[in-house]
Amino acid sequence: MESIGYAEYLILSLLLIAWCVLHSAMISVSVTEYLKRRLGDRFRFYRLFFNFAATLTLIPVALFAHSIQTQVIFQWSGYLRIGQVVLLGSAVWLFFLGGRHYDALQFLGIKQIQEGTSNKVLTDTGELDTSGILGITRHPWYLAAILFIWARQLDVSAILVNIILSAYLIVGTYLEEKKLIAEFGEQYMTYQDRVSMLLPYKWLKSKIVN
Repeated sequence: MESIGYAEYLILSLLLIAWCVLHSAMISVSVTEYLKRRLGDRFRFYRLFFNFAATLTLIPVALFAHSIQTQVIFQWSGYLRIGQVVLLGSAVWLFFLGGRHYDALQFLGIKQIQEGTSNKVLTDTGELDTSGILGITRHPWYLAAILFIWARQLDVSAILVNIILSAYLIVGTYLEEKKLIAEFGEQYMTYQDRVSMLLPYKWLKSKIVN
């Protein structure tokens, strides 16, 4: 690999890390609480703006990553296709079952505009829901996203992107957990003791024991 290749991969890593930092900062408690005070009733538009800004700023990063694709290091071929199908199927299953508990309109930012409300959780009521898939993993959409990005053929740029995004999703999950503990207190900590954050090992353990 030529030296320019290393430079391009470094630029890609820095761009993606910058996007992750910006994305996290925009939804941090300090920023959102400050904007609530400053914007007042207009804050109901913030979630929609956040989604738009996050998507818009991700596009050039994705285009740059695509432009430096190299020879494939790993691909799902032969019997490995079964593993790819399992990963993709699990991701779709998690997205679908999570969507039955989350409010899509709130996730998009439309409900906030309609009702002028902003909940820390994405359920219809804003209350803590621990039923269904949420009784197996606390963050099914984050887990689905991690499975989805790894269920593709991998070159160097794809591996870099996947590592950074996986780390970002895990760190973001921990940060979101802090917000939920602050909101629900002991109720959420009890939920943490019972249900795994991402990989459902506690659920599997309970099934094996029983």
